[in-house]
Amino acid sequence: MQGLRARDQQIFGYLYDHYSPALYGVVLKVLNDENAASDVLQEVFLKIWRGIEKYDTEKGRLFTWMLNIARNTAIDTLRSKAHKLDQKIHELTNDVYLQTSQLAVHPSVDHLGLTKVLEKLSKEQRTIIDLAYYKGCTQEEIARLLDIPLGTVKTRMRNAIIQLRNILKQL
Repeated sequence: MQGLRARDQQIFGYLYDHYSPALYGVVLKVLNDENAASDVLQEVFLKIWRGIEKYDTEKGRLFTWMLNIARNTAIDTLRSKAHKLDQKIHELTNDVYLQTSQLAVHPSVDHLGLTKVLEKLSKEQRTIIDLAYYKGCTQEEIARLLDIPLGTVKTRMRNAIIQLRNILKQL
């Protein structure tokens, strides 16, 4: 941490080399677009570089902090007007090639073992976690999409997070 806060480029390079595949996988899962995911990954590491003073070792692991930056940046990109316009333009083009980019996300994310951990949740909890963390939906949007009360969404999400925390502690 001292090296990162001192802006040591070698240590930051090490951080990038070791964590960029996992962060890229999360960003790609949210955006489902390899080009956009690469751009967002660069933005994520800029945010990490510029905001390393904000990281508090008392509140959690460095990887968790970086993962939250990656996920939030990807969700912000997904919600941005520019991204939505780009997606509409992309939909209008006549792609004759089968897009296989979705197949690439699972191996890069799964090396963390997330798939196995998420399988331990109930189907309802997995759905809510997927919509919230990978699709960027708010709890209100999830309630509308699943046609369930907002309180149910909040309870399921809270229970899922508690269960995930307990599962990860055992690993």
